[in-house]
Formats: sequence, structure tokens, C-alpha cells
Amino acid sequence: MAQIEYKELLDAGVHFGHLTRKWDPRMAPYIFMEKNGIHIIDLNKTLSCINDAEAALKQIVRSGRKIMFVATKKQAQEIVTEEAKRLKMPYVTDRWLGGMLTNFGTIRKSLKKMQTLEKMLKDETTVSNIAKRERLMLTREKDKLERVLGGVADLTRLPAALFIVDVKREHIAVAEAKRLNIPIFAICDTNSNPELVDFPIPSNDDAYKAISLITLAIGKAIEEGLMERKQDKDDQRLVEEEEAKRQADKGTEEASAPVAEAAADSDAE
Repeated sequence: MAQIEYKELLDAGVHFGHLTRKWDPRMAPYIFMEKNGIHIIDLNKTLSCINDAEAALKQIVRSGRKIMFVATKKQAQEIVTEEAKRLKMPYVTDRWLGGMLTNFGTIRKSLKKMQTLEKMLKDETTVSNIAKRERLMLTREKDKLERVLGGVADLTRLPAALFIVDVKREHIAVAEAKRLNIPIFAICDTNSNPELVDFPIPSNDDAYKAISLITLAIGKAIEEGLMERKQDKDDQRLVEEEEAKRQADKGTEEASAPVAEAAADSDAE
């Protein structure tokens, strides 16, 4: 597993927290010092937390389950969307719809509606029979659904875990995941409550470089988990093929045994 270096965290500004007056006391174990009215995050703690998160995420992905990326703040949207798409993982970067997890059945209905609209608007015969005003309204509705739900279009069941940028901002997602006992991996700044998540990663959650560095590290761990899963499946297939060949050889030997015995008896006579 590729290891992030202390200097990389420092260069990305991961250590810069919020103003001391905005802190959450529950972040105290992860704070190194106060400087010029700002809390400085202990990067050694950050490194340790990243390593723990990476190891856990690899195992989840290796088992064939999905990680949902959640980041609706502007400076995190692009990098999180790109990484989730690259890994073929679900993501929410526009707006978290209430009930995204706790009312998943309704979300699935909305996804089916989105897919129906897509098919309808691609069908030239259907489109030609729809009034221009109605067609415009349907297109707008489809675009709105795609913007909000496009990242979870292929999600057929609840994700195994969430990776969140800024737990304070994404408090609804956090609450829903906790209610369903879905593990949460999250970037936690000094104004956040790390006790709300299973794998907190103390870090500046406002600077693009900091968000990008940690998101890419998480993505790399997920990628390694996917590769290990593929290797596991390849190994299993080889074992099954060898077993099938062994059984076939055994069957051939058993079938030829009576013939050999008969030939031996004939020679004896």
C-alpha cells in the first residue's frame, strides 16, 4: 500500500484547523497546538488514522461491497466525483436527499423514473409526439434527477460504508448511516465531532489540496482492494478448473479400469 509522507500532509495544509473559538472539544486528542488563534492538527495522528482507514476500506472492497463517496462542498465536488467514477463507486456530490439511505426504496423509484425519462427522450418517435413545452419540462426533470441521483444510478443495495468530506456539513448523511449501522470514514476538521464516525481522519476539510490528497489516498486503498478481489476470483477459478480436471481424469481412469481388467483376464486364458 502506498504510504503518504508527513511532508505531503504538511505541504497540502492538512494541519490547518479552524479558529480556536470554533473548535469541538472532542477533537482535542487530534490537536497538536494552537498558533495565532488557529488549532494545528497533529499530523502523526492523521497518518495513523489514514492507515487504519485504508486497511479497513481494502477489506470491505475486497469482499465485493461498495463504498459511497459523499462531498457536497464546492471545493471537494470535482476531485471526489472523479475518484468515485474512476473506481466505479457510488457518489453524492450535488445534494444529499433526505432518506437516501433510510428510505432507499423511494430513492430506487426515483432512479427508475430517471431511467424511464432517459429512454423516452432518446426515442425519436415518442419525442416527436410530445409538445415542445412538455418535452422541455421532461428534460428539465430528467436533468434535475441526474444531477442529484446520477452518482447512485447503479446502486442496487445499500453501500457497505461511506467516505465523507466534512461530517459537520454532511450531518444528515452521517445520521442516516449511523441509524443503519453503516460504517463511516470521514475527514474531520477541528470543528467536527469525530465520535460520530467510525474512522475519523483529522484534517483540514476546506483546502482543496488537503481534500484531494486524502481522497486520492482513500481511492488508492480502494483500488488495491478491487485488485485483490480480482486476484482472489482468478485464484478461485484456477482452483475450480484444476479440481474439474482432476475429477475428469479420475473418471477416465475409473472408466478404463474394467477394460484393463478384462484384457488382463483374456491374456491369462
